[in-house]
Amino acid sequence: MSKAEQRAQMSEGAGFIAALDQSGGSTPKALALYGVEASDYNSEEEMFDEIQKMRARIILADDFTSEKVIGAILFERTLAEEIKGKKVADYLWSAKRIVPFLKIDKGLEDQANGVQMMKPIPGLADRLAKADGVFGTKERSVIHEANPEGIAAVVAQQFDVARVVTDAGMVPIVEPEVNIHSETKAEAEDILKAELLKNLDQLAEGQEVILKLTIPSQANLYDELADHPRVLRVVALSGGYSTEQACDLLNQNGKMIASFSRALTEGLSKQQSDAEFNAALGSNIDNIFKASV
Repeated sequence: MSKAEQRAQMSEGAGFIAALDQSGGSTPKALALYGVEASDYNSEEEMFDEIQKMRARIILADDFTSEKVIGAILFERTLAEEIKGKKVADYLWSAKRIVPFLKIDKGLEDQANGVQMMKPIPGLADRLAKADGVFGTKERSVIHEANPEGIAAVVAQQFDVARVVTDAGMVPIVEPEVNIHSETKAEAEDILKAELLKNLDQLAEGQEVILKLTIPSQANLYDELADHPRVLRVVALSGGYSTEQACDLLNQNGKMIASFSRALTEGLSKQQSDAEFNAALGSNIDNIFKASV
């Protein structure tokens, strides 16, 4: 694995990051949208087996290549799985030339001060040392209100985790999501931008992050972040928007590319034939790619 080659792809490559990191909490909903009901599996093990089959089907699809998908975020359990006899992270890079990332957060705390902080991430440095073939990480918090104290705390926690990741030689995707339904979304984004700039300025030379942000209410609000010397890329989450909505909004932000999860898998079903599945996925990939370039 060439870290320099992967860094160049993440910094300059045309395309988007696929978010394939549905975890324990979000897996049942993702499976239901895919046509797999809770009655179709009898244990957590069977549930994760179903979501892995879905992820493998996406990764193996003809259109899922680095021509349009430059990176993919994986759930931790996925690292132990295999596709065609190779660990998933290894297969992504060696067969598809797609840069693998690992979701490392353990979920969210209850809401306080208008935000949800990340739960503690015990043993993170050891986990990163064992994450073979992974270029970077992703860690998510959520902002619900324009509360300056809460937003400052979310960003500070994100950068504390980011430093552990950069110390491990990886690139963190810092994800302080702003709830798209927030009544103070635009105000929250202004506060968030200021806090991100403050924390970015405190990073040492050689410490780089990718920022994963909700598409802002004010188009191109985050251009200054994209131009910051410590920022490798600014990517957008779909945040509950439909694929069409998310792509339309992303089109208005020239320095952001997509990192979509639900919008990527919209319209996919276990019951589809491979031809139907590949056509639906290919259409989503095409639309997200066009919005990203």
